[in-house]
Amino acid sequence: MDKRLGVTDSHVRICSVVGARPQFIKASVVSRALSAIGIEEDLVHTGQHYDRTMSDVFLDELELPEVSVNLEVGSASHAVQTGSIMVRLEQYLSESGAHSMLLVYGDTNTTLAAALAGAKLQIPVAHVEAGLRSFNRAMPEEINRIITDRLSDLLLCPSETAVSNLTAEGITQGVVNTGDVMYDALLRYLPKASRAYPLEQIIPYGTGEYYLATVHRPENTDNVSRLARIVATFGALDKPVVWPIHPRTAGQLSELNIETPDRVRTLSPLGYFGILSLLDGAAALLTDSGGLQKEAFWLCKKCVTLRSETEWVETIESGWNVLANSDLANTQQLLDRPAPAGLSAPYGQGDSAVRVANALKSFQTSRPRRD
Repeated sequence: MDKRLGVTDSHVRICSVVGARPQFIKASVVSRALSAIGIEEDLVHTGQHYDRTMSDVFLDELELPEVSVNLEVGSASHAVQTGSIMVRLEQYLSESGAHSMLLVYGDTNTTLAAALAGAKLQIPVAHVEAGLRSFNRAMPEEINRIITDRLSDLLLCPSETAVSNLTAEGITQGVVNTGDVMYDALLRYLPKASRAYPLEQIIPYGTGEYYLATVHRPENTDNVSRLARIVATFGALDKPVVWPIHPRTAGQLSELNIETPDRVRTLSPLGYFGILSLLDGAAALLTDSGGLQKEAFWLCKKCVTLRSETEWVETIESGWNVLANSDLANTQQLLDRPAPAGLSAPYGQGDSAVRVANALKSFQTSRPRRD
């Protein structure tokens, strides 16, 4: 018996911590897999994303388990937000006293704060999407990834590249290549997304008649000349650009007095299903999002990534994804490049959530008993 946790060594009860849109999506498929093999789960929502279009809608669409607690941290600086999550999560974990493992996803402030809280309370931490590296420490996400991986007891990697990154850093214990649970999510939800959000209900374009764009990273939105170039580039392309605008990006456009061209159709933020439907119908994708790069890859859509690096190097190696140069002058040529022949499977076969669940159960049953 672990007297501090209040649970037997054989009992598996996971505390899953989510707070941002991609984490909801990943948790939706993992939670089903956990339930299927008898693992109890408490779902904690940190409130990192608190607007309905960026949070609650995903809980509704993805049929996630009922949230055990919402920490309601809201928006703040990285330090304040991370600290607030740690304080509130530590209180919840200490009072609940029944978790044999903490499960975290991705690379947000929620991820880092939860990993720190778990490590301080000596609750083993499992990290879904371990081993990703952009090798750009100017990205807050990169710092979050590195520290979370150092604190984690079970590192659940989406690809062999991620495993190799950890090996290069001297991390080899507890490393499992599960594949990417986002592929599971796409396979599960794309049919539902197409039915729930047909193109004609969202935009006045048909399949292949537009490009889809998303822009939200500070490197693109916080620099007036960079953001202005991106908007001008969208307006000069040979097809209309459909752009669901992240609230933060919309605020920047307004503050910086940047007007969108007529050929750029801006939309309010969409849920996961709406974005999936738009991507499935698009001729190609322009994005600085990590997750959408992979979804374009899985849907055999050419992608231009509006960054100088990507964590998802397999999409680059396959030819489906390319990095835009700094001045964006060749964006049309990048969109016009021939589509690659065929599609590899570096991120698994769509059974990654089951592999995550099995790895968690195996870790728990193999842990040394504590008297």
